[in-house]
Amino acid sequence: MSVLWGVSFDATPLSGVVVEFLKTARRFAARGHRVHLDLGYDIKADKGAFFRPYRDEAQLLPEWVTLDRVEDVGEIPGYDSAFAVRVLREVVQDGDETLRPEVDRVAGALAGKILATWERRGVTMVMVENGTLPENIAYTEALYRAIDRYGARHRLGRFVFWRDHDLMWQSEPGIAKYGRFPYPGIPAPRNSPHIHYFALHEQAKARTLDWVPGLANLDVLPNAFTIEPARIDNGNAGFRRDHGIPADVPLLARITRIIPQKRLDRDLHLLALLPGAWLFVAGDTGEAPAEHARLTALADRLGVRDRVVFGGWLTPYDTAVPGRYSVRDLLAHATAVSFLTSYDYESYGNPISEAIASGTPYLTSGYELYDVVYGSKGFRAPVLDIRARDLPDAAFAREVAELITDERRRADVVRVNSELGRAVFGTRVVDERVDRLYPPPMGAGTRLSVVLPVYNEAANLREVLGTLYDQQGIDRSRYEVVLVDNNSTDDTVDLARSFAARHPDLALHVIHEPEQGVSCARRAGMDFAAARSRNRPDSDPGERFYLVSADADCRVDARWLSELFAAMESSKAAIGVCDYYYNEDHFTGRPRLWDAIQRTLRCRAVTFSLFGGFPDGKGFAVERDAYERAGGIEIFYQLRDGEFVSHLSDDWDFGIKVASLGDAITYAPRSRVEINPRRVDHAIDEVIAGRAYGSGGTIVMRDIRPAAPAVRTDLTAAEARQAWEFSIKDFTPKNMILPVLLTPALLEDDAVIAFFGADLAARLARRIADIRDEMRVVDFTPIHAYKTPSYRLYFEFADELFACLRRHVGEDIGQPPPLPPCLAKVPPGRFAEFVRYYCEDRESGEAHDYFGNGGVF
Repeated sequence: MSVLWGVSFDATPLSGVVVEFLKTARRFAARGHRVHLDLGYDIKADKGAFFRPYRDEAQLLPEWVTLDRVEDVGEIPGYDSAFAVRVLREVVQDGDETLRPEVDRVAGALAGKILATWERRGVTMVMVENGTLPENIAYTEALYRAIDRYGARHRLGRFVFWRDHDLMWQSEPGIAKYGRFPYPGIPAPRNSPHIHYFALHEQAKARTLDWVPGLANLDVLPNAFTIEPARIDNGNAGFRRDHGIPADVPLLARITRIIPQKRLDRDLHLLALLPGAWLFVAGDTGEAPAEHARLTALADRLGVRDRVVFGGWLTPYDTAVPGRYSVRDLLAHATAVSFLTSYDYESYGNPISEAIASGTPYLTSGYELYDVVYGSKGFRAPVLDIRARDLPDAAFAREVAELITDERRRADVVRVNSELGRAVFGTRVVDERVDRLYPPPMGAGTRLSVVLPVYNEAANLREVLGTLYDQQGIDRSRYEVVLVDNNSTDDTVDLARSFAARHPDLALHVIHEPEQGVSCARRAGMDFAAARSRNRPDSDPGERFYLVSADADCRVDARWLSELFAAMESSKAAIGVCDYYYNEDHFTGRPRLWDAIQRTLRCRAVTFSLFGGFPDGKGFAVERDAYERAGGIEIFYQLRDGEFVSHLSDDWDFGIKVASLGDAITYAPRSRVEINPRRVDHAIDEVIAGRAYGSGGTIVMRDIRPAAPAVRTDLTAAEARQAWEFSIKDFTPKNMILPVLLTPALLEDDAVIAFFGADLAARLARRIADIRDEMRVVDFTPIHAYKTPSYRLYFEFADELFACLRRHVGEDIGQPPPLPPCLAKVPPGRFAEFVRYYCEDRESGEAHDYFGNGGVF
């Protein structure tokens, strides 16, 4: 069984840090991990629990958590709470290096104890919470050493999840508790093949990179909250009564520690401006007795003492303890949550998230990171500008009064905040991010992952998933579906989850890719599947695993997957390419258009059977190791309306990369995909004009999904001829010339020689070698490298290439489209010379426009 070892540097049995650990660890516990948690008593000295045995702390935690700690650390000479306090003061705060040799000695001994404990427990994953905060730099250094040694010894990958809830610049920076930038005495995060770092928000990530430039594997992972309104029920109905709060008064809730940095005095001043309102302060009154006494005296002086309840410690949000009230119970009775904290003390501001998640409005001070975490996301609340005024004034009080007395306004605020909360830090969002980085293992028998990028495909999704579910000739345990949501705003994701719930015998995973573009989504899904496939239990190391691309607007035949799988297994090729077709019924009454499409697809079938062809996102498979050798789906960017967007030709470019590495591509003609006719209907005018994907020398791979219903009329004879010519001009360089340009050895294959004829095959081989030498090109893989020679070879050999197509496909293929007028005037003896100038078109883009982009068919 897999074992997850968690270590919290907080030294508290149930804090916000521990609660966030539990939320994340729950995801792994559900997959079968055994979860062990070290509360950090033997790390952090200021909580007074150093070496103290655990007592009843386990009662505060879920039953699937085992409280644990590193064994025998008390045997290390010189290591105790006094040592940790001294190192913090002298090395971290004062910069005195006198103790450094002793820190190194203790760190080495601690690392040995950590390693021994992990070995005995059989640890497979480690979660570090707040480990960068330098409460005990000897332990932090020991942890880094143990991670490197343990990871190397067991050949583990990135098995450490290292999350910092607080950092030096977020924790009491006014008193420089942890020194000052650049923090020379503190073990900085370091690049390790075993650690993935997480910050709570973009500002923390940016500041970390300022501190440690070049730090890799650092991502943003917000705290997680279940967005569900807190309700009054049998368990908490007596909350107000038990605390002496009238049932009908507005109640402000303050759910923070009672320490000076939290600025609870602001709440008392606000309460004085809100007659009739009450304030509940949830926090340990014994943590800072002087502060509690000061606040009590202030409440007396302001005349609000009878409306303030210091209710003591409540169990944290999302954690229930029998016989105790929780923060969620308080929020069920609260009218609003107050968070008038100091400017530079807070970072994430969990009480705000807890309020949003519970369906409770909030009010806040404009602390340093408020806009980073909440304000810039659009969350609604009264915000006290504490840089302009330290205490609430009448204007701010009026804004709060309107919020807590106007039910319609309050309901509107709750609705907006809840929707945003679900999208920004809802449990599902965080779970999906964790699954992307630490994907769950797949079944031992699974051999294929079907990756389905989706964006607002609610209208098509049921049928698409239905065709994937109803595959014949292959058991459902042999394949799975990875649906990649690319920021859908319709019901796509809900439909997918409902389908998964109704069909538990098909493994269907939903992940989210925030960067817009099908290339990004396809890569995310394939990376996710590839990583999971390496965790298949008890699998044969000789088995091949396949990543399969599908398209959410197409339909796959019943034997699509089984035929593709069989072709890949028998050929041992790196890529398998499907056959594509249209439903003829959709083109009833449009015979000219149907004829142009069918001629193109007939050409495709012949050339793909020879050369293997290139993959199309509508349906192809790639063997996992070949995918990784090629570096995965490569994301290209281009400008559109002054903004960079990802290029859509990732499937084509990926196939070229694989072929250029010498890996084979096979054609699986019995693995068939029905193309959605909208690809034709909504681009036909541009196909006719030869600008379906751009013009003027610029290719624009754009989304051609319909904005309005298509007008389905047939083409005129002239339009049909024009559409065919652009289609075949797009097809011939890509599917007849490019394969042999990338792999000249194909021209020695018997079947290819039979297709071209021995003489033409030999001349093509010589001409490719001449052009390669003339252009000084050593790699035809990049798009700027292969287009020019492909165009040149087309013009030089067009008549013979079309003769081959007429011979092997049919006489109706006809003659090559007319030459550009400029080339028609060139003397025959200088034709190849001027073709070169035309195709390189350094300024004009004429060749791009001539060949057009009729590849929609």
